[in-house]
Amino acid sequence: MLRTFSENIVFFDTEFSDLDAETGKLLSIGMVKMDGEELYLELEYEGEPSDWVKENVIPFLNSKKVSEEEARDRIKSFLGDISPYLFSYVNQFDAIFWYKLFGARTHPAAKIPIDFASILFTLGFNPGSLSNDDFLDDLGIDVNKYQKHNALDDARLLKEIYVKFFKRYGNY
Repeated sequence: MLRTFSENIVFFDTEFSDLDAETGKLLSIGMVKMDGEELYLELEYEGEPSDWVKENVIPFLNSKKVSEEEARDRIKSFLGDISPYLFSYVNQFDAIFWYKLFGARTHPAAKIPIDFASILFTLGFNPGSLSNDDFLDDLGIDVNKYQKHNALDDARLLKEIYVKFFKRYGNY
């Protein structure tokens, strides 16, 4: 039976202005704790996003924007002293923009971020399974209730998939 190392997890997703980590900026971050508590922030941004972001992300950003400093403060307050494992679907980009916001040594989470794609790969599933309707249907996931490319909805979806996946294959 599969067992997770820790339940001290915060599911998170980010949206950013460009895939280029050098020039891209964080636009939004969504976080969901295991108990369901949530945080969603949209950050101030005045640059020129990529064409894909203009079409798929910008139209759905409609919350009050906060500065990077306020975002850091609110995230630290949300996380408190728990130093959770950050858990994303594919964390390569999410983690980069997380570290750009906080710095690699000063962020309020566990040192190593966790990504679900690697877990899927290790367990013999296609790491792209979250784009596979059959995989999601088999878990009983209704993706239509989530807004694509919204950081909070993506974090909510990941939490639902994680919980249902481990109920089926693991220790829940």
